[in-house]
Amino acid sequence: MIMADPQFDGVYGPFTITASDRAEVQRYRFCLLISGIAMTAGLLHWWLIGSQWAWVWLMPLCIGLGLALQWIHIYLRPLHQALQLFWLMGCLGWLVLMWKVSPGQALQTLGLHPLWILAVGPLFAALTGIGFKEFFCFRRPEAVGLTLLLPIALLGRLTGLVGTSSCMGLMLIAALLLLVLSMRKFGMDAAADVGDKSVFAYLDAQRQVANP
Repeated sequence: MIMADPQFDGVYGPFTITASDRAEVQRYRFCLLISGIAMTAGLLHWWLIGSQWAWVWLMPLCIGLGLALQWIHIYLRPLHQALQLFWLMGCLGWLVLMWKVSPGQALQTLGLHPLWILAVGPLFAALTGIGFKEFFCFRRPEAVGLTLLLPIALLGRLTGLVGTSSCMGLMLIAALLLLVLSMRKFGMDAAADVGDKSVFAYLDAQRQVANP
């Protein structure tokens, strides 16, 4: 027997959570987990082994975060697009940094010259946005920790108020919180991540009226 898709009562009418919705949620969660693993492993690699090859972990971090932003459900389209733009700017910033000094010297250069944070920081701004969204929707303490620690670490290092080791320590804690956040999400119903689809439908209808 084929089970019918579950239906819910939304703010603007009933809606259904489909198999496609559930697949998107699983992809979002999996990509968020990849981002958390990559960020944690990269920082530990840098701290314990050195920066020469730690940059390799940037690739799964950037890819995982970019795909997570593709499948995340955010009601406000401008906010969603802003986070994707931050992600793109941050990825381009990392490419410029690695082109300027070589991949093997990129992290060491970043540690010695904090102004490069202006170039690569938007990537972590996008990650901070995800943390804010997760806290706003689910009130998870690890989400608010992620949202606060990344800006404190990077802006503190940029302004000279936080040293390199302290910055790395704060970012490692944020990465571990991201791991906790992403793993805990696998126990949630997919409908929680999809949200109220009637709101999405209403906002889409409003945009069509405004831009016929």
